[in-house]
Amino acid sequence: MTGDNRSDLFFLPSWPPMPDVVLWVSLTIVVAGLLGEFVFRRFRLPRVVGYAAVGTIVSALGLGIDGTTLKPSFRLIVDLALALLLFELGSRINLRWLRTNPWLLVTSLAEAALCFAAVHLTLLYFGTEPSVAAAVAAILVATSPAVVMRVASEFDASGQVTERMILLTGLNTFYAVLASKFVVGWLHAELAGSWFRSIAHPLYLFAGSAIVAALLAFCVSLIARRLDLRNENSALLLLGMILLALSVTKMANLSTLLVPLLAGLMLRNSTERPWIWPRHFGTAGGALVLLLFVITGSVWSVDALMVGAALGAAVIVARFAAKTLATVALGRPSGLSVRQGLALGVALMPISGAALVMMADLQAVYPEFAAKLNGIVFSAVAVLELVGPIAVQAALRYVNEDNIR
Repeated sequence: MTGDNRSDLFFLPSWPPMPDVVLWVSLTIVVAGLLGEFVFRRFRLPRVVGYAAVGTIVSALGLGIDGTTLKPSFRLIVDLALALLLFELGSRINLRWLRTNPWLLVTSLAEAALCFAAVHLTLLYFGTEPSVAAAVAAILVATSPAVVMRVASEFDASGQVTERMILLTGLNTFYAVLASKFVVGWLHAELAGSWFRSIAHPLYLFAGSAIVAALLAFCVSLIARRLDLRNENSALLLLGMILLALSVTKMANLSTLLVPLLAGLMLRNSTERPWIWPRHFGTAGGALVLLLFVITGSVWSVDALMVGAALGAAVIVARFAAKTLATVALGRPSGLSVRQGLALGVALMPISGAALVMMADLQAVYPEFAAKLNGIVFSAVAVLELVGPIAVQAALRYVNEDNIR
């Protein structure tokens, strides 16, 4: 064929065809949606197990995070999805409950402190550097807000264990961000030799995040006086406001975890009435949440498992034991039976997206130090991304708070 003939067929696609990002993202959504529906209908498991399984397959094909760090495109999806889930989580936490039942706060502080101590001491026992052990322990204090919110919503769960699971998840996510930033402050002093930076950085982050969160809560409250936020158009408006706040948060180098969580908390506790939103703020939010689970399911790699699998398994056991011990021991003073306390401890097992964000934030500041954590944290996340949702469902069913049979 001559050059002129080829130019005459310019409208035909190149061969072989080159798929773009849109194809891969849409294919991932379709496959994850189908597999999620299959595990739900066939095995009565949470759909997120199917989503995470697709992430595991993606990683096996060498297309996932590969046990190193979040790619910018992945980080954007994770931030967007977690912002929606954390805002929804915060708006369900009534802090007045802590005043009427102070043992809830004691339980929250105890389970977080015991978790930190157990993971830290376990890693020290196996010869891990103290600074690495402290960083891992701080990150693993957090329970996955994504798993907790999704499973509770999907199975229409309600009751004492469900509400306490949501409360403790919100609080220990807050503690984990605080602890991880204090670890970064310590690293500023140890690695950079700057005490000013070690104090100024955490203070800026906490104060700035609180200000942006307060502005978001005020704007949502203002709009809610005139619009019904439960209808489709208003839900899109709310989604846009959260994404706008997230954009400001990222531009100002603030915490993408703290801002939506604090905004939801401020909104919920500014009034006596509960706030009711469409689940994940509609279809767009649902797609983001699906992709979140696919991404967090893709964190494992053979190299990362070879390096950190044993320590990852050890910290999973230590973390589970600490959280369960706290919820069982303090369950009766706070109004729970032993059975409910055990279920609550099991329900706090998951870790996923929030841990990845804290890892990514640490990698942005001290990448060489963060690399020492990758094998441990990513191995634990890879395991609990699949096991965690099943544990939450089993815990809620154990105390008859799972309303879908």
